[in-house]
Amino acid sequence: MTADDEAFRSRTRSNGGGSEPSVHQLRLFLILAKELHFGRAASRLFMSQPAFSKQIGVLERRLGIRLVERTSRAVELTPSGQALLPQARAVTEAMADLRHVAEVQSRENSGRIVVGTLAAEPAMPHTRFILDELHKHRPHLAIEMRSLNFINQYEALASGGVDVAFLRPPAPSGIQAHQLTEEPRLVCLPDDDPLAVQERLSLADLSDRTMVTMPPESPQEWRDFWAIDPRPNGIPIRFGPLAIDVEGVLQAIARKQAIGFLPASARDFYPRPGTVYRDLVDAPPCTMALTWFARNRDRPHVALMRKIARAIPLGWPAG
Repeated sequence: MTADDEAFRSRTRSNGGGSEPSVHQLRLFLILAKELHFGRAASRLFMSQPAFSKQIGVLERRLGIRLVERTSRAVELTPSGQALLPQARAVTEAMADLRHVAEVQSRENSGRIVVGTLAAEPAMPHTRFILDELHKHRPHLAIEMRSLNFINQYEALASGGVDVAFLRPPAPSGIQAHQLTEEPRLVCLPDDDPLAVQERLSLADLSDRTMVTMPPESPQEWRDFWAIDPRPNGIPIRFGPLAIDVEGVLQAIARKQAIGFLPASARDFYPRPGTVYRDLVDAPPCTMALTWFARNRDRPHVALMRKIARAIPLGWPAG
């Protein structure tokens, strides 16, 4: 402990410091350590900057050490803050595991399963078939549907927020998937784009168009797949407005801010004024899958859904 830490500890004792820090405060500290900017860290958590700063101050007083050095231009971790990082991360991860196990056990005990879905997946034939079969096998099982977005789709599986999910791979490490269907990808354009007069487009045709940006919280592999990045011609992609779900993608396109790539079934499920869909002739197809957290694969309800999914012949229509 440095002399500054000792002096700070002495002051906090006299001011009522020394209480146990909360897990929430440790999470805030970890985000601040990553961002090194109070404003950005607070924004990630939808908090005001003063409220965020206050919680970091409370954490410092409870621990009796300075965690960060703040100036008008920069935020840096103190040596004590750096030393605390591994323990703070271990505590928050342990609490996340505890909550995950508790949530899973609660659902198992109460006869409930939470099924995550992205965009129009609840309306797909394979989704309806699997849920209908699940109900036939487990008529007393309560099935709760939960809508996900580009940010939380895979995190919800890992954290136990959902037990299984109908999503669009590629999935990150730790998430397992059973492919249900495959379909082409389309390009969605503003209806007054000069390229909209063509029924079929190539990636080269779209080289100078701005792409909708997927959120940085989503896996890099997933973002690259849906942006088709890198492009075969090597031209860098120009990214534009951020979207966290399909509706956000379509709104950006209708406002003539960008283009986006979507599954072919979007043409039927997401007709929107101001947008048109065109065939994309040289893009790899996309898939739709039943996904689950690897650690949960043998839980009874998850195992049953996996068994039902394996009975579906690949090639079922996507919509």
